[in-house]
Amino acid sequence: MSVILNWLIEPLQYGFLVTAIWVSAFVGLVCAVLSCYITLKGWSLMGDAVSHAVVPGVVVAYALNIPFSIGAFIFGFGATVAIGYVKSATRLKEDAVIGVVFTGFFALGLVLVTKIPSNIDLFHILFGNVLGISPQDIIQTLIAGSLTLIVILLRRKDLLLFCFDPNHAKAIGLNTTLMYYTLLTVLALTIVTALQTAGIILVIALLVTPGSIAYLLTDRFDHMLWISSASSIFSCVMGTYLSYHLDISTGGAIVVLLTLIFIVTMFAAPKYGVFAQQQPTPDLPESIS
Repeated sequence: MSVILNWLIEPLQYGFLVTAIWVSAFVGLVCAVLSCYITLKGWSLMGDAVSHAVVPGVVVAYALNIPFSIGAFIFGFGATVAIGYVKSATRLKEDAVIGVVFTGFFALGLVLVTKIPSNIDLFHILFGNVLGISPQDIIQTLIAGSLTLIVILLRRKDLLLFCFDPNHAKAIGLNTTLMYYTLLTVLALTIVTALQTAGIILVIALLVTPGSIAYLLTDRFDHMLWISSASSIFSCVMGTYLSYHLDISTGGAIVVLLTLIFIVTMFAAPKYGVFAQQQPTPDLPESIS
């Protein structure tokens, strides 16, 4: 018991680790809440697109000496508008449009990194650096994350209906175009929130995996929110602990732990798990003639 207690207390002696733990937990909560809507909507690839599209925004923000979150949000949201326009103006399907747009934005970011003089560490952009997060970045993270939660809280019922059944939402008079861009806006804000913790590559896992875990465990959306949040926060906190004790990447540890939880859930979920699906259906009694 004392060994476990020491294991938990030791990292708390360092201020940067305490900061990393609570910032990671906050980011995990924000991503987990949006993850439920993304899972219902089937927008996993959209999250991938927006996360990659913010790279040039980060570079331009550093070059102009403005908060990186501003540049990241502008380019992230700009990518979603571009996806919507190309999809409506051409006969291409959404997955093809997303692939074209996000790879184009990401490539532009790589070009800008090599041509614009700056002290940007591409590794930290891609994989995060929550252990070295600055007070200014913490403020940006809290503002972006809080805005995301507020918007979702205020429009939660409309967003849920839009994600679950957009045709019904439109039939009852809901402005689905507004809901579309509202969801894209909070998606961009969430990616800005998670940029320092998990980075552009690993944020995709935080946006997709918690909701997927919850979706396998329950049919009720309110329960889904709780399960998604619990799994994400647990992974963020314990992943930070593991990164300290094992001397490994914090973002990587968080996502690996979250993925392990998903694997266990995928097989062991009582109703929708692999083992449950493979159970033989009980024979029905013969009818009495």
